[in-house]
Amino acid sequence: MNVLKLYLEENQETELHPSEIANILRELDEEHFTEAIQLIPKDIIGDIALSLPDRYFGDIVESLDVKGLKEAVSQLESDDQTDFMQELHEHDEHVASKVFEKLDKEDQIDIIRLQNYDNDQAGSYMQTEVFTAIKDEVVQNLVSRFAQLKKSNELENVHTLFITTNEKTLRYSIDLEDLLIFDFSKTLHENIIESSDSFEPITARDTDDISEVVQAFEEYDLSVMPIINKKNMLLGRITSDDIYDIISEKATEQMYNLAGVNDDTEEDEEILKSGKKRASWLGLNLITAILASLVIGLFSNTIESIVALAILMPIVASMGGNAGTQTLTVVVRQLALGDISHTDATRIIKKEVSISLINGILFAIVMGIIASIWFDKGLLLGLVIALSMLINLVMAGFFGATIPLLLKRMDVDPAIGSTVILTTVTDIVGFFSFLGLATIILL
Repeated sequence: MNVLKLYLEENQETELHPSEIANILRELDEEHFTEAIQLIPKDIIGDIALSLPDRYFGDIVESLDVKGLKEAVSQLESDDQTDFMQELHEHDEHVASKVFEKLDKEDQIDIIRLQNYDNDQAGSYMQTEVFTAIKDEVVQNLVSRFAQLKKSNELENVHTLFITTNEKTLRYSIDLEDLLIFDFSKTLHENIIESSDSFEPITARDTDDISEVVQAFEEYDLSVMPIINKKNMLLGRITSDDIYDIISEKATEQMYNLAGVNDDTEEDEEILKSGKKRASWLGLNLITAILASLVIGLFSNTIESIVALAILMPIVASMGGNAGTQTLTVVVRQLALGDISHTDATRIIKKEVSISLINGILFAIVMGIIASIWFDKGLLLGLVIALSMLINLVMAGFFGATIPLLLKRMDVDPAIGSTVILTTVTDIVGFFSFLGLATIILL
């Protein structure tokens, strides 16, 4: 608490960055958190609320009245306004309605427009605040207008000028640094015609999938992308900071899905809700474990005859599971990054199976030697575990690559369910091959 107060006092003459204050707030206990919120300027508290983990949002809302919340929302850009109001609505519908009613009409229209898009559409991530000009505007007049807008704080984070027709159809996109070399006495259109550079914009439709927009940012190294509708009318922009957030969210979601948990649920403070979601996946894992146990049960007589099999059996399953997880993680991540095309399936499977075959041969020899020295029936037992390990690692590589590719083709998130399916395959193949070979060779 004292740290935050001192920090604010020391930085009265400079612009405070919300992330720095958010870091300090994370260190405060509940007793001081509410008091600290009252010290924060209302014009940045919205950014701070969105910078903090979701569990803090309710505490911030409870610390402010409707007037304070309205001021906090008003200072945000349109995409952040929409996110804030969505979270506020989930926290308290009544308060959210009151805050929305007090917002400016223009802010209300922007929020409603962005909320109408699906979560995976580019339109739901765009900012409606854009700096535009008509192609016939004189550059000198444009620069003066831009300076005035900046002085009045009506523009933020503007690095690109979008040039449109009178009907708001997007024609060109110009970085502000390129604008400096234009002839200020001529119109924008005259300068563009005389220039040897191309100012054709790389655009996205408001209904495009956001993953395609992310790929375009990475492919063309963009800092901003204009968003248009089907009539090529400029609607807004998506900036690189939005893309960083999307990439982070997708990576987090992917990690959670591979572990069989839901990212939204895990951020929720309700223990029962999170526990219920995890229990569903654990239940599925239990079923797969029972299937593996049934395979083991088929060879109970073999295990009773040779106790060493029970000791070595988990090694085969474990190695297969780990090898499969390595392949699965690589393929799922490459699919998420767009590094695997529709024609790449055969190449990916061949590559992963080849890697698994090489590792399979290596560890089959190592484990075969260890088993031969460790137990009676040395050479034959070593041969059994070597062959079964080779089989399981190759199958792990094959299914580790095939499962996510098949799920992707079925338009299912490759991360969801892949781990459970792969674990089932490697356990069953590992136990069956090891115990089956032992029955044939050792008995």
